Amino acid sequence: MTKILICDDEPGLRTVIKRYAQFEGHEVFEAGNGIEAIDACKKESFDVIIMDIMMPELDGFSAVKEIRKISDVPVIMLSARGEEYDKVLGFELGVDDYVVKPFSSKEIMLRISAILRRTGKNSSDDEGHIIFTKDGFTADMTAYKMFIDGEQVELASKLYDLLFFLIRNKNIAIHREKILTEVWGFDYYGDDRTLDTHIKLLRKAMGPYSDLIKTLRGIGYRFEG
Repeated sequence: MTKILICDDEPGLRTVIKRYAQFEGHEVFEAGNGIEAIDACKKESFDVIIMDIMMPELDGFSAVKEIRKISDVPVIMLSARGEEYDKVLGFELGVDDYVVKPFSSKEIMLRISAILRRTGKNSSDDEGHIIFTKDGFTADMTAYKMFIDGEQVELASKLYDLLFFLIRNKNIAIHREKILTEVWGFDYYGDDRTLDTHIKLLRKAMGPYSDLIKTLRGIGYRFEG
């Protein structure tokens, strides 16, 4: 059974998400602040964490930073604020997704399902993997791994999704709207600065091979394959 940790200082919000998550067959744990979330992660292995930013005692960003020292569990960050700074900081800490309040429980469940589908694709079997390689850059799209000159570089799940979508459409000019729709979903309501932020983080992770992603002014991006 999939284990989900809901960390939010609002009991009512935790209860609503918990009800939907349990209905879909997930085992749910709760935490009222960042310290409780860290303690829970030391005792249990979770498949997804839903983490609020603004909480007493220890905020969500600080909690994720500590959790990342012991676990790479996917994290969906919740916030009543929508500033780009929050999103950039979250993604740099390894947050996998970001949802601005108010949101629907259905949206949260869809985002959880998307993460579980991604993590379920991981495989230790080298046979049958879909792999893209160019010079010293390698992307294993079956195992969700990226290598730079032989060294594995870890990415947040959404960065993997973005990278693999670009690779699958290599040498094709892809409009920004198309990328947002395919990578973030048809019901994505954010602005396209989210895409720019992810491209920036992805290029940083790709190091000397960042120029494989070309910016097409007024259009979008193209991956040079």
